[in-house]
Amino acid sequence: MTETEILLAAYGDQMRGVPPTPPAGVTYEQDGPLLRIVGGFRCLVTGPRSLGVRGTELDRLIARQRDFFAARAEAVEWKTRSHDDPADLTDRLREAGFVPEDQETVLVGRAADMAVRQPVLPDGVTLRHVTADADMRRIAAMKSVVWGRDWSWLADDLIGRVASAPDEISVHVAEADGEVVSAAWLVFRAGTGFASLWGGSTRAGWRGRGIYRALVATRAAIAVAVARGVTYLHVDASDGSAPILRRLGFDAVTTTTPYVWSPGAD
Repeated sequence: MTETEILLAAYGDQMRGVPPTPPAGVTYEQDGPLLRIVGGFRCLVTGPRSLGVRGTELDRLIARQRDFFAARAEAVEWKTRSHDDPADLTDRLREAGFVPEDQETVLVGRAADMAVRQPVLPDGVTLRHVTADADMRRIAAMKSVVWGRDWSWLADDLIGRVASAPDEISVHVAEADGEVVSAAWLVFRAGTGFASLWGGSTRAGWRGRGIYRALVATRAAIAVAVARGVTYLHVDASDGSAPILRRLGFDAVTTTTPYVWSPGAD
């Protein structure tokens, strides 16, 4: 097997089951081959590489998820991967009213390889590990500026994760003159050899100066320093982040596209 095939196999075996401890107010439910994550900013449906159903039976499974969340008047994201089976899943999701959002690249790297890099920051920028509610709100405010839409929900999500399972998440900010210019977090996946890198947004004026790479190196060092047996780091990366991560040594193993159904979308 090639290195990419080894990494994809590890991702499939360890990263497609039940996630770590949910934040307060979020529950996990199983419906056949699917895992439903209910609650939070937006509910989620995900499953194994092969759903084991096709045709009319697959249509019924899709409709059951849509109708479940319609009864709750909540939006839901169905997380797909490009190498999944059956191949017509995304066509059938569209027919059921699910709409695709931006595709991301799934990258996996060996944590020890990423941890050897020393963070290099611009003058005046410092990194800080944060746990306070106020810092989570500052992160959400920064993300709202970066992405041009309301990310206030993120503060509640991070606060809930820290409160529910503080040993499973490590949140970091990069600051300059008291302002959050970038933020990212590391999430351990209990019972696996994986930890995930989330966040990684940087204010426009601070991009291209090594802050994102420093946050990757910092989190990688934490992942290998604690006694968690972390072998791999995983990222669902935007088009802006994927090239940086590939230069750092991550392998692109597949792509993922969220298909979203929202109340009233029909």
